[in-house]
Amino acid sequence: MLAYGIDIHAHKAALKNELPTIAVFGNGLDTLYPGQHRETARKMLDRGGWITENPFGTKPDAHNFPARNRIIAGLCDALIVVEAAEKGGALITAEIANSYNKDVFAVPGPVDMPFSAGCNQLIKTNKANLLTGVGDLEYLMGWNSAIPEPHRSGQLQLHLLSPEEQQIVRLLQEKNAPVGVDEISWRTGIPQGTLASLLLTLEFNGSIKSLPGKMYGLT
Repeated sequence: MLAYGIDIHAHKAALKNELPTIAVFGNGLDTLYPGQHRETARKMLDRGGWITENPFGTKPDAHNFPARNRIIAGLCDALIVVEAAEKGGALITAEIANSYNKDVFAVPGPVDMPFSAGCNQLIKTNKANLLTGVGDLEYLMGWNSAIPEPHRSGQLQLHLLSPEEQQIVRLLQEKNAPVGVDEISWRTGIPQGTLASLLLTLEFNGSIKSLPGKMYGLT
């Protein structure tokens, strides 16, 4: 994953900002492909690394890359598709990420641009959340400590809620940021089947709101 385009730009931006970054190869670790990005790849060893499931001597043949994409999807917290044609590796990775229940985002583009067709299709078919800037990602993933229009706790009448509903609301108040369904279930100990019904009830009574990416926040 040192390809021209968004891949290498993402690695370089991470290194520039002193963030860890990982390349997932579709070949053996004894081959750097493309070779023009050798310098960037070597810098990544000090801040991140390289990963592959292929043994030494494996060439960067085309059939290796779709298989590699499942590792990318498995490693990420969220997958962002910046540009994609109607068919290609980015869409394969997005499909795999969705099957892993990962959050998928896509940057929309002009309807007449070939390399925006894949992103627009992902958004249109609800296979990706629309992403217009880094603020969207921070908010929807709960990486930002502050959320727009924070809920006024005094407006919530907790005594009218069931004990389990109170657990959910208190968790969202403590986090003060969107929280995913899996985390709500884990932190409250409420089974997923029961949780789905409770979340729906809380939505109906205006206590919480559903957000893209299987997240929930206070209204």
